[in-house]
Amino acid sequence: MAFPGTYNFNYYKGDTNEFVIRPKTSNGGAFDLTNYNAEFFIATSRGDNPTYSVEAQAVVDTVNDTVTCTILPGVGGTLDAGTYVYDVQIDNGASLVFTLLTGTITVTEQVTGAA
Repeated sequence: MAFPGTYNFNYYKGDTNEFVIRPKTSNGGAFDLTNYNAEFFIATSRGDNPTYSVEAQAVVDTVNDTVTCTILPGVGGTLDAGTYVYDVQIDNGASLVFTLLTGTITVTEQVTGAA
């Protein structure tokens, strides 16, 4: 595996944002996600002590060997305008942990519902 990949994207505060990760083995085949869990964390900075961090949704599909990552409005609404970092990791609950994807999220403040 050649992890992690990088994906930087823009996010409109309070919207739903979803993307799918299809991890591959070193020979290009689908990585078997059986017995793996996924985590999708967003933070103000990397390291142990970010000013703010939140967990978004990451769902493993073992039939299609994909991870669907979603920022739901309740989570996205907690993000102030600015740039955040994130990681999507999978682990088998024992000794294997892989970071699949990392990058930045640039949050734009919404107009709808503004006071």
